[in-house]
Amino acid sequence: MKKLIFLLLGALMLTYALRAEKISYDGWTLTWEDEFDGPDLDTSVWRKCVRATPDWANTMSEDSTLYVFRDGTLVLRGVQNTDTASDPSPWLTGGIFTRGKKAFAPGRFEVRARLHAARGAWPAIWLMPFHKVTWPAGGEIDIMERLNYDSKVHQSVHSPYTLHDKNTTDPKSTLTSPIDTAGWNIYGVDILPDKLVFHINGEVTLEYPRIEGDTADRQFPFYREQYLLIDMQLAGKWVGDVDPADLPVEMEVDWARHYLLDELFGD
Repeated sequence: MKKLIFLLLGALMLTYALRAEKISYDGWTLTWEDEFDGPDLDTSVWRKCVRATPDWANTMSEDSTLYVFRDGTLVLRGVQNTDTASDPSPWLTGGIFTRGKKAFAPGRFEVRARLHAARGAWPAIWLMPFHKVTWPAGGEIDIMERLNYDSKVHQSVHSPYTLHDKNTTDPKSTLTSPIDTAGWNIYGVDILPDKLVFHINGEVTLEYPRIEGDTADRQFPFYREQYLLIDMQLAGKWVGDVDPADLPVEMEVDWARHYLLDELFGD
């Protein structure tokens, strides 16, 4: 029995060490991180997502039960609403963003998360321009979106070039990549002056280059200050209907980090 206890303790210590390990990259400097150790959100950086009309926001709620700190992680939950007299939305979801609080310079963004699955679940990690610009003129960078029980995630960019001009293949503006559906994955993107580089667990998945010419501002508006969003969503035109039998559903967030490229921002 003692041997078993020691083995279990050793496994727990190894898991914690791997979770807490700081990843370093040659040429990049870590400038900000949140380990989500709780017991509350850092309100100097984060605010809870509020209800709005777009599909991604139309079930958002600030209810504290949707934001749980557990074992050194932030858990964002999606649940069936049991009190539609107080709130007519059939579903309630939790999300956080840094809009209006913290601006991130172009650099490397990474979030370590574990995604639980449900019919109609749509967890996402993404970036939007910190300074207000009419969408999609300032661009949108989707670091990760997962639908339902998919074993893959979507990584995409949106801009006037992709949406209004319908140019999504030259260059390719979206890609799906497999993930470890039961475990933790690190989702990231690098915003560089001449391209975006998406990656999962350190492996490059998609590069989206800037094309010089008359359409450059429409095609590559991304090299600007951003705010970060991490959210669970339920239902919508893209993901489809929710199966209430699958709820509640969770998105566990271990940490979020931001790096700057030394050659651009170093002394």
